[in-house]
Amino acid sequence: MLAFIRLLLATVFIIFTCLFALIYCLFSPRDPKHVYFFSQWFKVLRKIVNVQIIERGEEKIAGVGKAVYISNHQTVFDFVTSPGMVRPRTVSIGKKSLLWIPFFGPLYWITGNILIDRENKAKARDTIKQVVTAIHERNLSVWMYPEGTRSKGRGLLPFKTGAFRMAIEAGVPIVPMVVSSTYNKINLSNRDNGTVIAEYLDPIDTSSMTVQDARALADRCHEMMLNHIAKLDAEVLALNPQPETVAAKSS
Repeated sequence: MLAFIRLLLATVFIIFTCLFALIYCLFSPRDPKHVYFFSQWFKVLRKIVNVQIIERGEEKIAGVGKAVYISNHQTVFDFVTSPGMVRPRTVSIGKKSLLWIPFFGPLYWITGNILIDRENKAKARDTIKQVVTAIHERNLSVWMYPEGTRSKGRGLLPFKTGAFRMAIEAGVPIVPMVVSSTYNKINLSNRDNGTVIAEYLDPIDTSSMTVQDARALADRCHEMMLNHIAKLDAEVLALNPQPETVAAKSS
């Protein structure tokens, strides 16, 4: 019953947000400022789900300016855990099929996010060039999930190189952002979904790199993020002890 109520509340919230956004953004469609504005709205979802999000590391990106942000991509609950970490004038890049998701798809497009055809590699390469140009001409940052798909409990999947090529070609830093594991830990039926930690890691300068360094940069970021996710998971476990752990301590 609790899961049904939460799903209903989330659906009503998303439909209302999307309808409002379609009207609000008509005055300045696809302006990148809309992504940050509506990302803050999505913080409401964490109250519906009853999960506490600890957000930290903002001091590491102070003064970074334009950048390519990368994050681990776990489940549909990323819409709950990640929106508060989106910076002003940051747009995300998603697959073209997102446009056909009722309500959310039009919201994603009209707020200024970028849709790409991942099945067409030629178009994808052209999109990288267009985004690089937009980063400088429109003073944008870009948010990407280098795994390319939700991991759904399989750990941090291998990274594709698109985000790293984009950062190198644009000459802007890569900023990793990691979220502690949420697969099978957030459930709409749980009264309390505990604590999740989202944290920025140190920016990585790409100004001296070439596109040939993209693979090595991707592997470096993957290892860095994988290790930090493990640290966050250990920290979260201490904050949200499992029932068996509590029982063991009490005995």
